[in-house]
Amino acid sequence: MYTVNQFNKLSIVIPVYNEGKTVHRILDKVQAVTLPQNLQKEIIVVNDCSTDDTAEALARYQASNPQFGMHIYHHPKNKGKGAALHTGIQQATGEYIIIQDADLEYDPQEYAVLLKPVLDGFADVVYGSRFMGGNAHRILFFWHSIGNKVLTFMSNALTNLNLTDMETCYKLFNAQMLKGLQLKEQRFGFEPEVTAKIARVPQVRIYEVGISYYGRTFAEGKKINWKDGFRAIYCIIKYNIFSK
Repeated sequence: MYTVNQFNKLSIVIPVYNEGKTVHRILDKVQAVTLPQNLQKEIIVVNDCSTDDTAEALARYQASNPQFGMHIYHHPKNKGKGAALHTGIQQATGEYIIIQDADLEYDPQEYAVLLKPVLDGFADVVYGSRFMGGNAHRILFFWHSIGNKVLTFMSNALTNLNLTDMETCYKLFNAQMLKGLQLKEQRFGFEPEVTAKIARVPQVRIYEVGISYYGRTFAEGKKINWKDGFRAIYCIIKYNIFSK
């Protein structure tokens, strides 16, 4: 049985790759957030060996915002989003962990929306769904939306969950549960793997809330592609059937 007697700190894990031009904007947004019930923020940024000036941009931001309390980790070689998340999760000291992409597609002001089921005593894990609720959603990529629905359907069929958005970035976890999962996927297979494994935690309480979504085009820096979709299918099958 997993318990958190007192919830004082939220660890915000931000994987970063080649976001030198805009990383300050997402950090400004995270810094501006006031968490409910006076929760503390722990910001953990993992630079996955970016080839642009991301490392320098992070150093400049840290120097000009010493009150922010940001922890920065650098991978010596590019390993993938999943590997960056593994590093961030390992370093997190908060009782709960939320994943925040650096690409400005998700709004940190909605942390309170994800936290509410936890703070109300109902949830251990909360997914932020781009496909439910009445919040703003940028209209992009029909086939990506179909792909997301197919992947979510396949994942649900094998986990017996009824999520609407398995591939969402915004996932809030009980840190003790998340750290106990022994995650392996180095790249975008993180989402189906963590979903498969968290669904098997005894007595886990998983909730889903609607969030807004400000999607990017590939010209604006979106990185996921069709190859990642096929990898996700492989991971759904692997971690639900062959590697439990």
